[in-house]
Amino acid sequence: MYRQCMAAHVHLVISGLVQGVGFRFATQREASRLGLRGWVRNRPDGRVEAVAEGPSEAVERLVEWCHRGPAGALVREVAVERGQPEGRSEGFTIER
Repeated sequence: MYRQCMAAHVHLVISGLVQGVGFRFATQREASRLGLRGWVRNRPDGRVEAVAEGPSEAVERLVEWCHRGPAGALVREVAVERGQPEGRSEGFTIER
């Protein structure tokens, strides 16, 4: 049932001034508000990485939001890789 409700899956890698500005926490908040499932984490190379699944419209809203990010962030690029939904469990987490 869960898999049938899922319409979209994205893997995002966000570049710019995106660490040390609350990007992960703001992404978690936005994704949760949109009802998405997945995770977000800092990468050792200074970028932020996220995976999100949910209704297509909500996933697209998160992708658009990631191009702006929270106040204090300076997003230079968002690499988007689309895939098949994997039926992730409930919630959107911050990974370490």
